[in-house]
Amino acid sequence: MNKTGHIAFAIGELRVEGIKEPLGIDVDKPRFSWRLHSQARGAIHAAFRLRVASAQAALESSAADVWDSGIVRGRHLQLDYGGPSLSGARRYWWSVEAWDADGRAVVSPPSFFDTGLYAGDWRAAWIWHDAGIRTNDFAYFRKDIRVRGPVAYAKLFVSAHHAVRAYVGGCRIGGWGSPAPTDPAKRKYYLAYDVTSLLKAGAATIAAVAHYLGGSGQNYVNGKPGFRLQLTARYEDGVSETWSTDDSWETLVDIPHAIGTPYQQNRRLSAIEDYDARKHHPAWMQPGYRPEASRLAAPAEIGADVWPMVWQTIPEGAVEELIAPAHVPETDGGDTAVNRPEAPAAPFAVRQVFDAGKIVSGWPRIVLQGARGTTVRMRYAEALDENGAVLHRVCNEQSEYYYDQYTMRGDGTERWEPDFSYKAFRYVEVTGYPERLVPGTNIWIVSAHTDLAHKGRFHCADERLNRLYEASVQTQKNNALGQLADCPHREQAQYLADADLQSELLLYNFDARHLLEKTLSDFADAQYADGTFPFVAPSNAEHPDFDLRIPEWDLHFCTLLRHVYETVGDERLLARHYGAAKRVTDYYLGIVDPGAGLAPLDRGWHISDWPYPTVDQEAAFLAVQNMKLYRAACIVADTAGILGLPEERSAYAHRAERLKRAIVAKLYDPERKSFRSGLGSGQSHQGVNGLALLYGLVPEEDRASLLRRVADADWEARTVLSLPLLRALFEQGAPEAAYALIAREDYPGWGYMIKHGATTLWEGWDDIESHCHAWNGYPARLLQEYIAGIRIAAPGFDEVRIEPYMPAGLAYAEAAVSTVRGTVVARWERMPGAAADGYEMKISLPAAMRGMVVLPIASGAAPQVRESGSPLWQDGRFAGGIPGVSSCDRVPGGWAIEVASGDYHFTIEGEGSR
Repeated sequence: MNKTGHIAFAIGELRVEGIKEPLGIDVDKPRFSWRLHSQARGAIHAAFRLRVASAQAALESSAADVWDSGIVRGRHLQLDYGGPSLSGARRYWWSVEAWDADGRAVVSPPSFFDTGLYAGDWRAAWIWHDAGIRTNDFAYFRKDIRVRGPVAYAKLFVSAHHAVRAYVGGCRIGGWGSPAPTDPAKRKYYLAYDVTSLLKAGAATIAAVAHYLGGSGQNYVNGKPGFRLQLTARYEDGVSETWSTDDSWETLVDIPHAIGTPYQQNRRLSAIEDYDARKHHPAWMQPGYRPEASRLAAPAEIGADVWPMVWQTIPEGAVEELIAPAHVPETDGGDTAVNRPEAPAAPFAVRQVFDAGKIVSGWPRIVLQGARGTTVRMRYAEALDENGAVLHRVCNEQSEYYYDQYTMRGDGTERWEPDFSYKAFRYVEVTGYPERLVPGTNIWIVSAHTDLAHKGRFHCADERLNRLYEASVQTQKNNALGQLADCPHREQAQYLADADLQSELLLYNFDARHLLEKTLSDFADAQYADGTFPFVAPSNAEHPDFDLRIPEWDLHFCTLLRHVYETVGDERLLARHYGAAKRVTDYYLGIVDPGAGLAPLDRGWHISDWPYPTVDQEAAFLAVQNMKLYRAACIVADTAGILGLPEERSAYAHRAERLKRAIVAKLYDPERKSFRSGLGSGQSHQGVNGLALLYGLVPEEDRASLLRRVADADWEARTVLSLPLLRALFEQGAPEAAYALIAREDYPGWGYMIKHGATTLWEGWDDIESHCHAWNGYPARLLQEYIAGIRIAAPGFDEVRIEPYMPAGLAYAEAAVSTVRGTVVARWERMPGAAADGYEMKISLPAAMRGMVVLPIASGAAPQVRESGSPLWQDGRFAGGIPGVSSCDRVPGGWAIEVASGDYHFTIEGEGSR
C-alpha cells in the first residue's frame, strides 16, 4: 500500500483517553486519539494503523509485540484498544501510521502511556497516625528504604482522605489540592507519578503529609481519615521491588500543623492552617532521622477493598501566577489599626493590607527574616471596610476564621505558604510581624487552580467586551478547584445548574472534558434511589441545613450531558450516564399530574431563575420546571437513538411530545400570545418566554411576535434565564437585541459590572454577596459563538458552522475555539474605504473538519465575493474551481459556503455587503 511522494499531512498530539502521555490508565480498553496537521485544504487520511509495543525499540522496529490494529479504513481520528489485557504499573509505547487516498504513508512520532493499578494490583494498606477521628487532622508519615541498584523505571501511586503531599528523597512531587474530592464509597482517586529520577541506589526516604478535613457541612465529603501509598521500582537488571504503606511506617507525634483548628468558612469546607515552624525538622524526610517522639502507623478504619480506587484523570492544582501585590495605603494616619484585639500578640505587630489587583483563588506566600516565636496571621477578603481593613466576612456571610497563621522558627530567612486548601480573595491583611513587608520580596499572592489548559480566545474592537471576556475566563479559573465550584470562597460547591452554565465557557476555552465528566460522575454517584440528586455533589446530607434538593437543577444533568457530548463527540460518555439521565427524567415524568398533564411542585426548593428572581413561583405547576423536563425528555430520546435503542427513543420522544402539548395547552395564553410563569399565574415573564422560544414550544404562527416582544421587553431575566434568552434572540432573528444586552453598561448586566471595575463576575446583577461566581461567565462563549460566529454543527466538531453577527459600530472580532480535532479560528473585519460596508473574513479549520461558512449579505444583494482573490459567484451561480470550496448557495441573511479543512480568506465588497 505504501507509495512514495509527498503526503499532505502529519500526525501529532497523540492522546490516550484524551490525555497526553498519561501515567495511570486503569480502564480495560482505553481509547487512542490523534490529530492531523496540514497546510493543505481538505487533508484527511483514508486509512490508518495503530501499533502498541512494550518498549520504544520494539515499536520503532515495527514489532508491535502488544497489539497491532491492522489497517483500518476511514477518516475517524480515534480507535479503542483491542489487544490482550494490559498489565498494571507498566509503560507501553504506541504510534499511528496513516495513508492518504493515493496510498502515501506517514508515521507519527512514538508516544507512551503508563497503566495505573488495577483492582488486584494494590498491596498498600490504608493507614493513619492513630485510631482517632478529629476535625482538621494532619498526619506525617515516613519510611526509610534501601534501593539496591540502578533504577530503570519507578512509579509512585498515592491517595489520602482528604489531601496529601508526597516526597521522595526530600523532593515534593505532584500538584496542589490532591486528590480531587469524590464520594470515596463510589470512587476514590489516586495519583500516579514517574519518580525514576528521584530514586538512586542506596538509602532513601518516602515521606508524606496527609490532611483530613473532618466534620460535616455543605461541601464536606464522607469518609474516615486515611493515607495509602505504593512505590514500585524496576531495576536495570529486570527485577522489581515494591514498598507499600503498612503498620511498619513511622508517624511523627509533635508536628508543625495544629490539629482541630476552626473551619475557615461557615460552610465548613476548609480549615485554618496553623503552622508552628519550631516543630519542623528538615531532616525528617532524610534517611536515618530519629524524631524525639514517633509511633508506628495504625490501620485506618477503611477496609482495603471498601473504596474503589480510580486514577484521577483531571489535572491537579497548579500555580498559574505569582502576583506581587500592591500595599494598600493606610487611612488613619499610620499603619492601619495597629494591634487590634484579633491580631496575634507580638511587639509592634503592625497591620498591613495588600491588594492582588483582582480576586484570585490560591494563597499568600511569605518570605521573612525569622523572629522565633512570632506568629504571622494572614486574613483574606474580597473587599475592605471604610478604614481600609479587610472585612471579617466571606462574601455576605460573617466569618472570624478566614485566615491562616505561621509561627516562626527564627533561624534565618523563612518561607511559608498555606497551600493545603484554596482561599479566594483580593486582599490579604498581615498582622503580627514587626517589620513592614515589601511586596514582591516578602509577600506574594499565589494564583492557583486546577491546571486546565486555556486554549480559547476572543478579541474585538470594543475594549469593554474584551474585559468582559477576560473577567469571564478569570472567574472560571478561580472556580476550577478539583471540581467545579459555584464560588471559590463562600461555598466551593458543585451545583448542577452552575456546572451546566459553566460548561458553556469551559468547552470553548479550556481542555475541560475530564473535569466536566467528573461532574457528571459525581452526581451519578450521588443520585438517590428515586432518581433525584442532592443539590451539591460530592457532599453529604449529615448537616440538616444542606440536605436540600432543587428540582430544576436536577434536570440540568441531562443538558450538561448533552453539552459535553456535542463538544467531544464521545458516545461512551452517553452510554455511561444514560441510566442516570433516564432515572431523573423518569422521576419527574412519573409525578406528572394526570389532569393537568404537567409535573407539579415537588419537595425541595424550586428555583426558576437566580439570584433574586422575578419569576412568579407561587403556582402549583411551574413553567420553567416543565420546560426543562421537556428538554430532558428530548435529550434522553436522542441519546437512546445514538446508543442504538430505538424502542426507548420512541417511548421518550412520545412522552416529550405529550408534555409539550400539555405545556402549550395549560401555560400558553393565546390572547397575550405568551407563556404564563405557572398554571393560574397572571405573569408573562421575559425569561420564561425566552426559554420557550429556545426549546421550540411557541406556536409557529406566534413565534415572530413573541420574539419581538421578548426582545423589546425590559431585562427581567437573571443569570439562569438570561442564557436561554440570549440564545433565543441570537438564533431566532433578534441578534441586535442580544448583543445590546451583552454590551450595555447600564444596570442590569455584565457591562455594568465591568464599568464598575469588576475583574471577576458577580453572582448576580447587584454589587453584593459573591464577586466571583462562575455561572455568570457564559458571555465569553456567546461572543465566540455568535459575534465571531464559531458554532458546533456536528458532535465532536466533525462539522463547524461559521456564521458571525456583525454589530453596527464594531470594526472587527476574532475568536479561537479549541476542539478535539484542533483549533478553529475565525476573524472578520470591516474594510476601511471599501464601498457599502465591505468586509473580509479569515477562517482556519483543522484537518479532518468540515465547515459551512455563512457570509452576512443582505437579501437580494450582489456584492463581489472572493476567496483568496478568486470570485465565488459568476453569472448568477457558484463559480467553482476553488480548492476546498465545494458549494455556495444563497440562504436567508447571507451566502452559505461549504468548505473543507484549511485556511480561507474571503473578501466581500459592493452593494449589500454588511
